[in-house]
Amino acid sequence: MAGLACYGLHRLWMLRHWLQLSRRSAQPISWSEDDPCPLVTVQLPLFNERFVARRLIDATARLDWPVDRLQIQVLDDSTDDTCGVVDDAVAYWQTQGVDIAVLRRDNRQGYKAGALAVATPQARGEFLALFDADFIPQQDFLRRTMGHFKQPEIGMVQARWGFLNRDQSWLTQLQAILLGPHFGIEHRVRCRQGLFFNFNGTAGVWRRQTILDGGGWQADTVTEDLDLSYRCQMKGWKFCYVDDVVVPSELPVTLGDFRGQQQRWAKGSMQTARKILPLVLRSPQSLGVKVEAMAHLLANLGWLCAAMASLTLYPALLSRSTFHLWQVLLIDLPLFLLASLAILSYFFLYAYREIGWKAALWVPVLPLLTLGMAPSLAWAALCGLFQRGGVFNRTAKYGSSGDVPVKRLVSIYSHKSHRVLWVNGSLMIYSILPVVLTIQQQHWLALPLVGLFPLGFLLVFVKDFLEVRHNG
Repeated sequence: MAGLACYGLHRLWMLRHWLQLSRRSAQPISWSEDDPCPLVTVQLPLFNERFVARRLIDATARLDWPVDRLQIQVLDDSTDDTCGVVDDAVAYWQTQGVDIAVLRRDNRQGYKAGALAVATPQARGEFLALFDADFIPQQDFLRRTMGHFKQPEIGMVQARWGFLNRDQSWLTQLQAILLGPHFGIEHRVRCRQGLFFNFNGTAGVWRRQTILDGGGWQADTVTEDLDLSYRCQMKGWKFCYVDDVVVPSELPVTLGDFRGQQQRWAKGSMQTARKILPLVLRSPQSLGVKVEAMAHLLANLGWLCAAMASLTLYPALLSRSTFHLWQVLLIDLPLFLLASLAILSYFFLYAYREIGWKAALWVPVLPLLTLGMAPSLAWAALCGLFQRGGVFNRTAKYGSSGDVPVKRLVSIYSHKSHRVLWVNGSLMIYSILPVVLTIQQQHWLALPLVGLFPLGFLLVFVKDFLEVRHNG
């Protein structure tokens, strides 16, 4: 609980600075039609993306940039019929005069980082724009981002993620609330405060020299974007976040896909922390930059704290058969307020101001989802502390825009969750014990807190069960 309270304190710090920034509006910087345009290479890493590959290629081919100053590399490692979709789309745009080509490898060594490492030496552009398969860049994307590179110290420009299918289900609603503040609050605050922040793997543009100075794409973590971001910023390059440039993307539509995505991020951030934090702490950066970098890279330890709270709640209640008022006022209440209400306030205020009051109504469901997922994500974070690299599990995309049913497509890329069902089912039964004990001891004020744990495991268990049954 103390670890989660520290996380809550950091959220309050972020919230304070965000509210101050919200009173000022940044002036957009666009690339003028009269200025000579630098050569830009757009890189599109793909792996088995049959439903969205054509949409992405079409969108990038229509970018508003001089055709003789634009190169598109489709980095296709696919092993299914995506290859045919890609070849057809590329052949069409080649007939339209677009400089676009497919790069394929004999293996997936290094996964996305490996594909980018192979493709970058073949890129002709001074600047490299990257888009994942489920993103749809607007035509004016380059016009609205490239202007920031007129400052020679800027090495990377990151745009904001938008969500095409936010309203598709309660799960996508909650994901939008969880991911939105990472851009709308964290990136904005870190950028304005001169702190380290990260490229998110897509919807951004790199200065080629920045990647070279940082040591290039490396595959010893499964979050190669986070790793490279810190290495480049420690070399003196500055990053820029543009909140007014939004690139629509697709949120995972199943809990299995969402869990897999979060597990990769949790594991990769811990791998990056183990690799990068010693270098950051030995660097000449200011104390504030170092402390915030620790908070950033170690944030996924919160999953470990939540899982430990779930597992130790029952013995903790047994060991405290009597509650004293001073314990409640001095220990329990402050920890509870920082570990729960502070974090919920962070998400609620963002959802209310940036999305709308209807989205804010979903915030009370967040603790249930996060508690139910905490054990599996805690395990991923632990693996990241002790393992190098690993399999880059792609997140399935179905070309969903929120109003297109995808249930019949989900089984193609489904994640079988039988083991997760057993784990969450067991934890759900175990988490009922603290509720029974609380009732027996008539500690009614503690009942809402201890009741969150079985409800969270029940929510995730039911969702996993329905997905497993649907996918056969």
